[in-house]
This record gives sequence, structure tokens and C-alpha cells, in this order.
Amino acid sequence: MVENQTIMAKQKKKEEKKYDSRIMRVADKLERMRIEKGFTSYENFAIEYGISRMQYWRMEKGTNFTFESLLKILDAHKISLGEFFKDIE
Repeated sequence: MVENQTIMAKQKKKEEKKYDSRIMRVADKLERMRIEKGFTSYENFAIEYGISRMQYWRMEKGTNFTFESLLKILDAHKISLGEFFKDIE
């Protein structure tokens, strides 16, 4: 009985975790930019530009953003913050 309650509590918590749509728009754009640059693998992109593979994967999934990591990615794409955010509402 206790085990079932624990499982149900974990499932409920998982369902409750919804990502902010603004973060997901940023994540989607990062993935599109990587693919447009010719990288089919997030790992190859991260390695090529000296970004932690796990950190980059998290950013594309919208689960963890640090400003420093975002700036590294924008530097790799040679775009400014303004350019990156101009079409994200």
C-alpha cells in the first residue's frame, strides 16, 4: 500500500512539472539553430564549441538554463542577444 502511494505521488509530481512556454520557445530555437548549422547531433555541436554536452542537452529540452551557457551558444552561432530574442515573444 505504501509503495503504491509512493508511486502515485511520484507520477503526480511528474505531471505537475510543466515548463514555462517562454523557456520552451528558447529551447526550440536553440535546437533549430543547431540543425540549421548542419549539426544533427547536439553532442557534436556541444563538443565542437566547448559546451558541456549535458548542459546543452538540458537547454534544448528546456530543463536548465544558465545565462553563461546561453551566451556560449550564441557566440558559437555568432549572433547577439538581440538577434536571438527578436522573434521570441
